[in-house]
Amino acid sequence: MLLEAEDLHVRYGDVEALHGINLNVRQGEIVAILGANGAGKTTTLRAISGLLRPSRGEIRFESHPIHKLPAHRLVGLGIAQAPEGRRIFGTLTVRENLDLGAYSRTDRPQVSETLRWIHDLFPVLAQRRDQLAGTLSGGEQQMLAIGRALMANPRVLLLDEPSLGLAPLLVKAIFQTLWEINEAGVTIILVEQNARAALKLAHRGYVMEVGRIVLEDRADALLANPEVRNAYLGGGE
Repeated sequence: MLLEAEDLHVRYGDVEALHGINLNVRQGEIVAILGANGAGKTTTLRAISGLLRPSRGEIRFESHPIHKLPAHRLVGLGIAQAPEGRRIFGTLTVRENLDLGAYSRTDRPQVSETLRWIHDLFPVLAQRRDQLAGTLSGGEQQMLAIGRALMANPRVLLLDEPSLGLAPLLVKAIFQTLWEINEAGVTIILVEQNARAALKLAHRGYVMEVGRIVLEDRADALLANPEVRNAYLGGGE
């Protein structure tokens, strides 16, 4: 197993946000985490990426406990996150944002190769390399956030709401690119409000409600599940 969380509890002060969740991700998978706002999806990603310290339980990467390591160490191990809301540096250029994604890498020739790959995935980032990131459209900023995370050469890419605020046509393009990223060997954990798009892309999925995992199955089975359809997919096609 590439990544595992076991009996994971996370608190914000006196409030417990995760109540002992268990999840696992295999090498090469796309795993979707679904749920309403406040279900604990972002908290789960932030715990995996080292931004939150669990109050109980364990997170393991290739069987090694990682839940006590700081976030920058996890980036070095191969876990990178494109956060909710993109969080790009608006006063820096597109190229400078991408360079920051590779700050922990010393393999300069491979960094150039990664940059070429990202320009292939998102040609607009090559066209706008000298433009200030804050002047990009929402969709272009999302591409930049994903590209910046990929510059760390991750084995696991954590994505938090990549379709948020984007037009349907752009969502389709972003999800197609995520499939290409996965085909290139990157394992993906995807938190996404657009449950239908997420489950059509993913291999497996987890459904969260108020800090607990209430359902886990293959993505196609979740798509066909009446409870999931009524709660997250609008009931029908």
